[in-house]
Amino acid sequence: MPIDIIHGGPSVLAAFLASLVEFVEALTVVLAVGATRGWRSALGGSGLGVVVLLLLVIVLGPILTRIPLGAVQLALGALLLLFGMRWLRKAILRSAGIIPLHDEDALYARQRQELGKLHGLKQGWDSTAIAVAFKITMVEGIEVVFIVIAVGAAGRGLLLPAALGALAAFCLVVALGVALRRPVSMIPENILKFAVGVLLCGFGTFWVGEGAGIAWPGGDLCLLWLCLGFLLVALVAVSLCARRRFARALAR
Repeated sequence: MPIDIIHGGPSVLAAFLASLVEFVEALTVVLAVGATRGWRSALGGSGLGVVVLLLLVIVLGPILTRIPLGAVQLALGALLLLFGMRWLRKAILRSAGIIPLHDEDALYARQRQELGKLHGLKQGWDSTAIAVAFKITMVEGIEVVFIVIAVGAAGRGLLLPAALGALAAFCLVVALGVALRRPVSMIPENILKFAVGVLLCGFGTFWVGEGAGIAWPGGDLCLLWLCLGFLLVALVAVSLCARRRFARALAR
């Protein structure tokens, strides 16, 4: 079946938004490494991490497509649902003011301060800078790889649209990083995480149902209603958490 906007569009959107959040966080640390320890080593470590991640996608993607589709949908759908619920929970708590919003500028300043306390700079390649840049690229990138594979491998022909969504996010973040030379703090990360959490929960529920043999009413269009359902529940949760926080503040 050819991939059209109905089948491929949600995969591209979910992979793009999720990857955008992860790449922005990785960029903040890489920028701090480059500004403190040197750009050559920072870019070298980050580039090495990207190569390893690409190899993971190339190796794992085709392997998963050889497994019976029902088993893949059930397993990856369950993992995707748990992953999305974790993101959505944090986004709800941040929207309700229970935990602070993620601040890329503060993270950048903290990373620079910590890197400045490490042992002195070396001429040429700096092993410390390479290790830090490689680690953050791998940590954030592994989540991107998981989302791309989970979103793409759960349906025949969806791996390419999901990968393209992640690639578009990568190119956008890199372009902004090169142009600004500072953390991309103008992107509303909590709103993105809220949206991504809703999408991943919707995808996860849909794939679990598909793997379990459930015939969703309306087929793939039911994915839209699942996402809207999770969005409404999340918005209600934000309101309830905010009221509880306000009540606790008055009781003090």
